Amino acid sequence: MSDLMRRGAAAPLDVSADWSELRDWISLLKPRVMTLVVFTGLVGMLVAPGHIHPTLGAVAILCIAVGAGAAGCINMWYDRDIDAVMRRTARRPIPAGRVEPGAALAFGIVLAVMSVLLMGLATNAVAGAWLGGSILFYVFVYTMWLKRRTPQNIVIGGAAGAFPPVIGWAAVTGGVDVLPLLLFAIVFIWTPPHFWSLSLWAHDDYQRAGVPMLPVTAGARETRRQIMAYTLLLAPLGLAPVLLGLVGWVYGAFALSLGAGFLFHAWRVLREPQDATGVSLEGDKAARAAFRFSLLHLAGLFAALALDHWLHYAGILG
Repeated sequence: MSDLMRRGAAAPLDVSADWSELRDWISLLKPRVMTLVVFTGLVGMLVAPGHIHPTLGAVAILCIAVGAGAAGCINMWYDRDIDAVMRRTARRPIPAGRVEPGAALAFGIVLAVMSVLLMGLATNAVAGAWLGGSILFYVFVYTMWLKRRTPQNIVIGGAAGAFPPVIGWAAVTGGVDVLPLLLFAIVFIWTPPHFWSLSLWAHDDYQRAGVPMLPVTAGARETRRQIMAYTLLLAPLGLAPVLLGLVGWVYGAFALSLGAGFLFHAWRVLREPQDATGVSLEGDKAARAAFRFSLLHLAGLFAALALDHWLHYAGILG
């Protein structure tokens, strides 16, 4: 009886260990980043003209998710040395020693290849090519070339996260048009103020790791100016689909209010009490708030786009 009790008591520990290991492999895919990527890809698919079978549409979204996760996994493999010295990333599975680097690399490569092949077979070669290009751009252009060499890493590398709405559109239509390219541009311009808001309060981590993020190379004051400059570009760009007659006023109302909200937060970052070098005297509260709002801004824009499309499609709006 005591032996059975011991084995019974051990079982939950085994399950817990198995779940912990599975959680490590899932975390290699950067699931929080993947969520926004999948959402923008889904909206690109929903607003595209034409029709895709729901099953194939679900497969396409899965491919976008897996492809994004694969790129994130390879990024974690390559950046394992700098992740180990940054407080924000030191507990990731590879630097913490819970996953072998070689196994993580193989995992990422297999997922990347399978996602591109499946996307091409389930939808069309154009969507597969865009997905493959986005993975290669993130891995080779951003991760391996730009990230450790230039403070423009986020500016140029932001293209990697801007591909999903184009991929979703191409999965339905087999091509690309003005609206998905505008969505690409919105995400592209949104990325620098989003990440620079993060880098202001993670400055010490990036400096310790030797990553030339803008606050490290140009200082906090210049970073604040750049956040404001890019947000000033982003606000009218968010309205471009309305001004070109591609979407309706429902999206336009959300774009106007969300753009104004982001501008307000960027202004607060610019005017936050700071020392002579631009370092916050209030623990970067404004930058943290701007970072959080930037997530709401992008998600809200794409949700509004999907809502506007549905209202017109359902005949509720003319």
